[in-house]
Amino acid sequence: MTMWESLRTLRKYLWRYRWGMAMGFACLILKDVALAGQPLLIRRVIDALTGIVRGGPNSHFFLRYVAYLVGLALFKAVFQYGMRVIIIGISRDVEYDLRNDLFRHLIDLSPDYYGRTRTGDIMARATNDLNAVRMMLGPAVMYCFETGLTFVLAMAIMLSVDWRLALLALAPAPVVSLVVIVSGRAIHTRFQRIQAMFSDISSRVQENLSGVRMIRAFAQERAEMRRFEELNRNYIAQNLKLVRIDAVFEPLMEILIGLTFLVVLWVGGHQVLEGRLSIGGFVMFNTFMGMLVWPMIALGWVVNLMQRGTASLARINQILRETPTIRAPERPTALKELRGRIEFQGVSVDYGSGPVLSEVDLPIPAGATIAVVGHTGCGKSTLVSLIPRLMDPTAGAIALDGIDLRDLDPADLRRQIGFVPQETFLFSATIAENIAFGVDRATAEEIRHAAEVAGLAGDIEGFPAGYETMVGERGITLSGGQKQRTAIARAILRNPRILILDDALSSVDTLTEERILTHLAAEMHGRTVILISHRVSTVRHADRIVVLEKGRIVEQGTHAELIESRGYYAELSQKQMLEEELEAI
Repeated sequence: MTMWESLRTLRKYLWRYRWGMAMGFACLILKDVALAGQPLLIRRVIDALTGIVRGGPNSHFFLRYVAYLVGLALFKAVFQYGMRVIIIGISRDVEYDLRNDLFRHLIDLSPDYYGRTRTGDIMARATNDLNAVRMMLGPAVMYCFETGLTFVLAMAIMLSVDWRLALLALAPAPVVSLVVIVSGRAIHTRFQRIQAMFSDISSRVQENLSGVRMIRAFAQERAEMRRFEELNRNYIAQNLKLVRIDAVFEPLMEILIGLTFLVVLWVGGHQVLEGRLSIGGFVMFNTFMGMLVWPMIALGWVVNLMQRGTASLARINQILRETPTIRAPERPTALKELRGRIEFQGVSVDYGSGPVLSEVDLPIPAGATIAVVGHTGCGKSTLVSLIPRLMDPTAGAIALDGIDLRDLDPADLRRQIGFVPQETFLFSATIAENIAFGVDRATAEEIRHAAEVAGLAGDIEGFPAGYETMVGERGITLSGGQKQRTAIARAILRNPRILILDDALSSVDTLTEERILTHLAAEMHGRTVILISHRVSTVRHADRIVVLEKGRIVEQGTHAELIESRGYYAELSQKQMLEEELEAI
């Protein structure tokens, strides 16, 4: 994607603030006009002063022009303030809108995107790259137009005074253009490389902080420090290469400007001595030359900011171009009086490395409790992930009350489902806030009831702050069983029509499991429930038990029927009974 194609992303944001931008640029024009008027007044003042010395106009004439000069400076200051506040403020507003849209887009993206993208990389683009885009839209755009207009106004007046001197002042322009083109390309390429390295560092830090327990358990602190040090060293080395380009640009501009000043002073001085140019005109000309110093120097900084901004915008656009694989149809079917009947019709799922599910036909009556068991990797979690449309089947269809899931709005569908995934995730918030995460509003009594059903209320009462106890990042302050029970309470509080428990009791002991199942029995009544577990004790009371093997249903029936069939389920039940007997000895 070219730079101009990348900049198209910003058009809608700039259009949104078009009137503010117009006011900002109006202030910029008035400020630059006032700035260009100052040297003209200075010429009149100096010429007036020369006249006083020679016995011409009196001092009142001189003081009047001094007052004009002060008034013009105040006029310039007011509009310079307005220019900065409005344009820089709009860049902040665009940053705010772009960050919100980026976050909204990230939430809409399907889980498969996060399976192939590092969290640290996304964080780097949502922070460091967005800041670079803001700097491009604010200071870079403002100074680009300001210095450009200053240059045009100054050169127009200088040409009207003495076109020969003006052309001498323009002498470094071709060299400046060449330097800008060469350095701009180098800055763009190197900044893209730097931002990619920053993403690597962010990802490494994020992974190390999330897995700090594992690092300590395997005594890998020094090894991780060495890896981080290497990434950091490469990052600094690339930044130093970029700094070298910046370091060359400004001194080169100053040398060119200094030589130009020397030539203009030499030629202009001769014209004053020869009487072809007044002292006031000569001072005015040099004042304009001084005004051109900042545009020349600022040019390098503006080019730097523009190249950084476009490089960062290209990285943000990579995320914005990603399309979610799960999206709502143009005219979704409305869910009315949901009963909860689910039907898998010839469902197959293939991740690319081979089939995970193969032609699964599974009717689940409304209000029934279905359990799914099988070897690790047989497709159990994939099966239940299809129900809330966390993914779509490669072939076949899934119907809810006779409606194909792809005809429903995923958001409406998921509001009807309470899902406890295999990997429990808790936020850095209070226990109460984690339990109430899936609902808009929840009373303290409702949260407490959900915790009691999940068998968590007793543990919470033992915490110093009770339900207001802060949970560390990813629930690190809670045990595995407490995290699972918090997730169960979160699902129960939603009062869903369909409840999915994906191995949700694997981290609790047998006694706690039995107590939770007893409490859940009343909550599960009338709901469609899908249980996944490796424990026979968890699934034995289900209305129907389904056994998966290599993505296919090989057995199904009640607990008693499957025991009599002497298949995988019967062997699993026998092994677990022996384990319990051995533990009891």
